[in-house]
Amino acid sequence: MNTLKDILYRVSIEAVEGSTNQSFTNVHFDSRKIGLNDIFVAIKGTHSDGHDYIKKAVDKGAIAIVCEEFPKLKINGVTYIKVKDTREALAYISSNYYDNPSSKLKLIGVTGTNGKTTVSTLLYQLFLKLGYPVGLISTVRILINDDEYSTKLTTPDSLTINKYISQMHDNGVEYVFMEVSSHGIDQKRSLGLDFDAAVFTNLSHDHLDYHKTFEAYRDVKKQLFDQLKKTAFAITNIDDKNGSYMLQNCKAKTYTYALKSYADYKAKIVENSFSGLHLKINDQDVWTKVIGQFNAYNLLAVYAVAHLLNLDELESLKFLSQLQPVDGRFEHFRSQTENISAIVDYAHTPDALKNVLETINSIRTKNEKVITVVGCGGNRDKTKRPKMGKIAAKFSDQVIFTSDNPRNEDPDEIIKDIEQGVEAQHQQKILSITNREEAIKTACKISNTNDIILIAGKGHETYQEVKGVRKDFDDMKIVKSYLNLFKK
Repeated sequence: MNTLKDILYRVSIEAVEGSTNQSFTNVHFDSRKIGLNDIFVAIKGTHSDGHDYIKKAVDKGAIAIVCEEFPKLKINGVTYIKVKDTREALAYISSNYYDNPSSKLKLIGVTGTNGKTTVSTLLYQLFLKLGYPVGLISTVRILINDDEYSTKLTTPDSLTINKYISQMHDNGVEYVFMEVSSHGIDQKRSLGLDFDAAVFTNLSHDHLDYHKTFEAYRDVKKQLFDQLKKTAFAITNIDDKNGSYMLQNCKAKTYTYALKSYADYKAKIVENSFSGLHLKINDQDVWTKVIGQFNAYNLLAVYAVAHLLNLDELESLKFLSQLQPVDGRFEHFRSQTENISAIVDYAHTPDALKNVLETINSIRTKNEKVITVVGCGGNRDKTKRPKMGKIAAKFSDQVIFTSDNPRNEDPDEIIKDIEQGVEAQHQQKILSITNREEAIKTACKISNTNDIILIAGKGHETYQEVKGVRKDFDDMKIVKSYLNLFKK
């Protein structure tokens, strides 16, 4: 990119004051990062408004300002570009700045309430095992072949996305698998990306604190499919009641997958145990290391995408059996002496928690207890809390309600909200222990031979956020340490 004019391609501009023929250095939406001759894009955020930092950006050397409202005081030599939506403008500017890297490789987006991380990560694993140069943009990490970069958001900001996709292209990457969250779509972080495929996993109750209604949440997800080009393909879980909705008016070629319905790609569960799933996919037997019906859907989606990307069918099925479970997704540990199973799972929605508990109950012998440790995040959708409590109590023998990431809420008040959903006949199962480590410790203490401990909600996270501070906290490390201490 040489000039402002070059970088503004596809941006819907309402007014300009100053010259767009100026050259520039970098693009930022954080005024603290601005340097000489940079472009500052003023974003209206949840906690602060970038428009309040325009003067600061100019003082630090910004040569151009992209904003939704012109500031009262304009500085000579600085170009001011007014747009209707700066998030949208940032998305196109980011893509232009990095020379539209997503158009130079195959970009596959995965969306849905549950399964995004698993499907995108398993696709990355499969293609890597098959020898392809690949990239991954997920909740847990960003990977360029074997090099790892940390991330804190399901869908990073558009500048970060394009930066990494550009880096992936420079490293010879052919396929990029990317989680696409509803927040990311709504905040235009994925706008302007050239997706070659989109996958829909499922839809259930989540993020209603942000989207307000289930219909709004669903419609935001659908935008990913609405924006696909004709040469792309879309694949949806047709067993989910929202699956067919995602494909309505989609210009791309459309396909379906299912365990229960008629679909283009079908699988059957032959056996489900703590050692893994035995599936039949297209009349081929596949033994895998992942567990649970929900993972049968995830594996089938992975197989279908690989097939639609023209990978060899038998090779794909062979390597499907070698894929490793994703960190914090039904991650399983068994104590050496008393055979106590500990499962750590990211289940933080009612549907995900129900799936995990139903999986455990379908595998167990009924001669052991299922002890569930669960909480709910603070400053998030409060309406799902009683539902989580009801499900945990219904499908467990013993439940310990505790803190998740309370953030800026009182954890005791969050636990009270969860308790509201527990039905009268299950009240005797409930303990409430606010301190998460104490809750896990208690679960280990009260467990006996062959019992199953589920620790739900945080999964892969290695921190706990309390009053704006993140401290080290790893569910799996903690449960292992207490089981080794108490159950030698």
